[in-house]
Amino acid sequence: MINKVSRNKMRVVRHERIRSKVHGTTAVPRLSIFRSNTNISAQIIDDENAVTLVSASSLKMKSGNNIETATKVGEAIAEAALKAGIKQVVFDRGGYLYHGRVKALAEAAREKGLEF
Repeated sequence: MINKVSRNKMRVVRHERIRSKVHGTTAVPRLSIFRSNTNISAQIIDDENAVTLVSASSLKMKSGNNIETATKVGEAIAEAALKAGIKQVVFDRGGYLYHGRVKALAEAAREKGLEF
């Protein structure tokens, strides 16, 4: 019998492969995305010091659909990053496809001034 590997386990494998290549520094931190069925969150992380510099989440946001919420989170993370003096980041999609909510968050952050 063939055992099917869960989608989340495959996402974790993809994420580990991405993380072996994507590394945030003090000068250029990493923008990391986590997406659940109901929420989406983003963090800007300095991997050299293992510190989260800025974060934003949709947990307390009340808005329409998931794409709109992801766009608001992208705008919020970009505004908070610019206030903290971070202009350029390395994008870590977390093993998710660059599609839908992840794409909406990334494009909203780019429009607000983050460079990646």
